[in-house]
Amino acid sequence: MLSLLFLAKKRKRTLEETVELIQQGDTALNNELIESYKPFIAKTVSSVCKRYIHESDDEFSIGLIAFNEAIQKYSPDKGSSLISFSEVLIKRRVIDYIRKQSKFQNLSFNGGSNLEDDDAGSAIEDELSIEDFRKKTDEELRKEEILQFTQILQEFDLTFSDLIEQSPKHADARKNAMTVAKILVENDELKNILYDKKKLPIKQLESYVSLSRKTIERNRKYIIAISLILTGDYIFLKDYIKGVLET
Repeated sequence: MLSLLFLAKKRKRTLEETVELIQQGDTALNNELIESYKPFIAKTVSSVCKRYIHESDDEFSIGLIAFNEAIQKYSPDKGSSLISFSEVLIKRRVIDYIRKQSKFQNLSFNGGSNLEDDDAGSAIEDELSIEDFRKKTDEELRKEEILQFTQILQEFDLTFSDLIEQSPKHADARKNAMTVAKILVENDELKNILYDKKKLPIKQLESYVSLSRKTIERNRKYIIAISLILTGDYIFLKDYIKGVLET
């Protein structure tokens, strides 16, 4: 029986532990992880391109680079898994690549003066297809962002319904709440309290903002939500915040 203790298998390293070792400089482990996740990368890139992707395709190379970027940037504190985080990042990088390619093609088309009518018509159809593709992929990414954000909100006992009900009614009030959130995330001490205790550090915030404690408490849920967006990888949601703050 005693010998069975020495035959026991070692505990399998978690993906998060593997990433932590890689971020500490284990390049061999980094290469192993990328190699083992090539099927996942190809599948994710294929879902964007709407066709089967080979490892020789440029889009696959973009996906590999994006996956490696995800490994280096990943932090479990953000609430999502590496797989979810890398999937979003891969899709964004591939879409950016497609957009750049389509812009180049469009410039080439506009710069030419000897195109036949048929060729011009075909180029216009291609451009319309690309625009339709952009809308669809943007919509898919927006849905993924909202889904991930909803999961993070649950950790703070919040829901989207809460945000709708608690959102400040006036534009100035919303802008003030967003400013408070921006101040919070730029202060490491306040940000750590938010994530560690899963609640807004109202008492500490009073020293940094001109709003009353009552106003901060009234907009507590909204400020927490905006803070989570500002510290997360949310391109579309951040665009909304940026638009409000710049008005």
